[in-house]
Amino acid sequence: MTGLILLAAMAVGWWAWKTRDAQAMRIGDVAAVAAALVGLRLLSRGEELTGLIGLGGAGWWLWFRRAGPPRSAPQMTLDRARRVLDVPADASPETIRAAHRRLVGRVHPDHGGSADLAAEVNAARDALLRGRR
Repeated sequence: MTGLILLAAMAVGWWAWKTRDAQAMRIGDVAAVAAALVGLRLLSRGEELTGLIGLGGAGWWLWFRRAGPPRSAPQMTLDRARRVLDVPADASPETIRAAHRRLVGRVHPDHGGSADLAAEVNAARDALLRGRR
């Protein structure tokens, strides 16, 4: 049993090192590691079918978790960026930044929003500030 705990700690450490962010693990990732550990334990007891099901489930989750395409910032027109941030066409950089701070505080994933909405708000800010140069 100590070996399984050590294996789990090594898996978590490897994941944090690989992603460069210890907060990147989701609850599903922890469940996949737990399923893999249970599968290994069942295999060591001679229960091949249930052990392979546990390992297969863990592998399936991790494979599909990593299979998604990487997110990139959405392309944003200046008109759409103004609508997203609700700023006028002649808004100053300070006004743009203030509108961004106000809006991103509501849509950020850490505050109950989503990563897609936060990316859209960030893209709007970037497009408007880039247009000011």
